[in-house]
Amino acid sequence: MRDKAYISDTIRQSLVLLALALAAAFAVNSFSPHGIPLFGEWDTSKGVITANPDNGVVNHDLEIDSVEAAKKIFDQNSAVFLDARSRDDYAQGRIEGALSFPINEFESRLEDLREQFDEQTYFITYCSGRECEDSHMLAHRLFENGYWEVSVFIDGFPAWEARGYPIEKND
Repeated sequence: MRDKAYISDTIRQSLVLLALALAAAFAVNSFSPHGIPLFGEWDTSKGVITANPDNGVVNHDLEIDSVEAAKKIFDQNSAVFLDARSRDDYAQGRIEGALSFPINEFESRLEDLREQFDEQTYFITYCSGRECEDSHMLAHRLFENGYWEVSVFIDGFPAWEARGYPIEKND
């Protein structure tokens, strides 16, 4: 009888400790600026996925969700395509005529952009597809700096290349 009571107390204490640990973990996560969101947008058919839909970076209203639509704009030469990927990715292949504008270099590149393009320029940002939110981050930063004509080509370079549309590579 005593063994059953001891086991029962041990299980109960373990469950209380587990509940306290989970409560502490969720509390720390919710107050941390680098916490992991509990809910996200994971359906690529609805656009770029994001772990944190509340951070204001991914704006589905800006998205060009068809490679053909992006190609039509490209053919009309009515927008400047900005590649938000790393310089290495850009060098390995990019949409023909696109400018390299890695999101991690935004601050250092902004002045050059201002000198080359006015605030009415239509930009289309892109990166590596619907699993990459760098293009949305770049669009967001452009908005913050007065560029209002911005769209995000969500299928990015991989889809463009897969369709056989014009690309460039560094030799």
